[in-house]
Amino acid sequence: MYLILGENGAGKSTLLRVIAGLIHPSHGKLAILDSGDLKTVRPQLGYMAHASMLYDELSGRENLAYFAALYGIRVQATGDRAMRTVGLDPELDRRVGQYSQGMRQRLSLARAILNDPRILLLDEPFSNVDIGSARDMTRLLGSMRDSGKTIFLVTHQPALLEGVADESVYMSAGRIVERVQHRASSATLQAAEAQP
Repeated sequence: MYLILGENGAGKSTLLRVIAGLIHPSHGKLAILDSGDLKTVRPQLGYMAHASMLYDELSGRENLAYFAALYGIRVQATGDRAMRTVGLDPELDRRVGQYSQGMRQRLSLARAILNDPRILLLDEPFSNVDIGSARDMTRLLGSMRDSGKTIFLVTHQPALLEGVADESVYMSAGRIVERVQHRASSATLQAAEAQP
């Protein structure tokens, strides 16, 4: 898991959008999973923007069904499983417009993992999420990292990922200015949380 850190305007979200293939780099080239053709690797990416990009008039289940169809995933169970994974009840028959901000963030994360991506790109996933939910999301992300997924996460709350992140990348003015390695497994995090 790579934390992408820096002041507002440092280029963190832009970097994620470039990796996701949503915008082209102004200089240089990008290769992901040994391919310079982002169209071929896009199905292996999961992207969670800072804005939730959800349809307020639909339920959580309906939102995920819509996005699953875009991925060519037709099985309702996939969306239900993604919702349960992030701690949401797929049976909740409420429009997303009535969700709390924390629930919206969880649903956005569920959308990002729908296609079981190899690479997750997450932009401020903990925004407006209570501390308990943030810890649950951190454990989930640590588990995903431990299962072999690569995660790039933009955050202004790096302390939430202490013991889970592999490396922190600091950006300024669109450039990486520092990299700090740190590696502790999710098992280490869980053992530390169990201590009184």
